[in-house]
Amino acid sequence: MTAPAVMLLIAAAGFFCLFSPWTQQIPFWPVMTAMGLFLASGSLLADRKELKPVYEFKFCYLPVGLASALMLYAVFWAGHYFSTHILPFAESQVDSIYAIKEGKNKWLIAALLVCIIGPGEEIFWRGFLQRRLSKKYGWLIGLIAATAFYTLVHIWSFNLMLLAASAICGMFWGLLFAATGKLWPCIISHAVWDVVIFILLPIR
Repeated sequence: MTAPAVMLLIAAAGFFCLFSPWTQQIPFWPVMTAMGLFLASGSLLADRKELKPVYEFKFCYLPVGLASALMLYAVFWAGHYFSTHILPFAESQVDSIYAIKEGKNKWLIAALLVCIIGPGEEIFWRGFLQRRLSKKYGWLIGLIAATAFYTLVHIWSFNLMLLAASAICGMFWGLLFAATGKLWPCIISHAVWDVVIFILLPIR
């Protein structure tokens, strides 16, 4: 079995534990943090000979990442406004997503999102999985397949709004990675978007 297949199975199992209704007793934030660390470490180890071109950092990636995060937040704000006026279940499903932070220290969550969870997801989903799939099958197939996998691992939540959000985010950051060939714009965008939409300016 190939490294991407093994890592993808591990990611799928981890997301099942995080989101399924049968595993609600599992503490979300410690497991999400551990999974981010594991997937990122495994990806970096597997690709240790090919890291330099993908992880090259330039200061221009900061405004790109910030601007793209704000753009994505605007998309979600508009999407939430219209979906809650059209779909009767949208509001309750969005509320259930935000419920995972209730009673927790929001600044600790913000730190985990910025330092571990957001970067870890980008390192695995875009820097490892999408890059490898694109290298083998072409950038378009790599983008579509990685986005599909990123969306489907959330299926055990049985939350249509979360699945839609995953698909939008996966395609957005996948396109950003395909356009730049670098991971830092995606890492910055993901981390900033996480904190803005989840901590600073929630859409509900």
